[in-house]
Amino acid sequence: QVQLVESGGGLVQAGGSLRLSCTASGRAFSSSGMGWFRQAPGKEREFVAAIRWNGISTSYGDSVKGRFLISRDNAKNTVFLQMNSLKPEDTAVYYCAASTNVRYSAYVQTDGRDYDYWGQGAQVTVSS
Repeated sequence: QVQLVESGGGLVQAGGSLRLSCTASGRAFSSSGMGWFRQAPGKEREFVAAIRWNGISTSYGDSVKGRFLISRDNAKNTVFLQMNSLKPEDTAVYYCAASTNVRYSAYVQTDGRDYDYWGQGAQVTVSS
C-alpha cells in the first residue's frame, strides 16, 4: 500500500514559479516510476512529467517541455515538480502518481493507466 501526499500548490502570477512535492509512504517508492498529471475543469487528465525509479530518465508533456523539471529524492521518498514560466493555461489540479506494479522498470511510464496509486491533488492557479 502506498499513500501519496502532494504539497506546494497555490496561486501565482503568469511568468512565476512553483514547486510541487509529493511524499510517499511505504517501501515501494524507490523501485517505482513516478509521474505528475493534471486536470483542468472540463478537460481530460493530461500527462505532465514522469521519472524512472532511479531518476536517470525523464519524460515531459509537450505543453510543459523546457519549463517544468521533475526530480526525485529516494532517500526522502519524495518526487518534485519544478514549474517555471507558468502560464494561465497551466491552471489545473496536479496529481502525483506511483507505478508500483513493475519494479525497477526500464521505461518511463507516460500513460496514466500504468499508475496504480494517486495522490489527492494540489491546486495550481496561474493568474494573467
